[in-house]
Amino acid sequence: MHRLILMRHAEADARAPQGGGDIDRPLSPAGREDAARMGRALAERGFRPDLALVSAAVRTRETWAQVHDAIGDVELQVLDHLYDADARTLRDEVEINEDNAGCVLVLAHNPGIHQLAVEYLIESAASPSVLDRFAGGFPTAGCAVFTVDAAGRPSYEGWLTPASV
Repeated sequence: MHRLILMRHAEADARAPQGGGDIDRPLSPAGREDAARMGRALAERGFRPDLALVSAAVRTRETWAQVHDAIGDVELQVLDHLYDADARTLRDEVEINEDNAGCVLVLAHNPGIHQLAVEYLIESAASPSVLDRFAGGFPTAGCAVFTVDAAGRPSYEGWLTPASV
């Protein structure tokens, strides 16, 4: 793997359809627009994953559908254990798949996706200004992009949010 993209799902409706739980919450109309915008932004910057690891939640699958429309065909794994996963679980999944693709996108939830991004920033000795950007949280549809060296060490490459693209 030479690049890693950590992405949080886009904005979801506050409630699930009747009879559904949190995992069933769909994207809001604004969330669909933001996810499509982020897909276009990733494509325009050449950040095209070879493999997408996506939580099984409705909102993450719908986010991926919008991103996919801009990026095109990508190997997709929808994984139940990424729903509400902590940073350790997400990191394990990245490590399991690091030799399977040149660019991996992980599409999951807060707080795990935010915690993992901060861990990678700290490990790569990111500058205080970069760490400050992440201090305010990880917005819906946000993407943290890392370059990964031959030894598997990530270094910060960029931060994309719907408001910044």
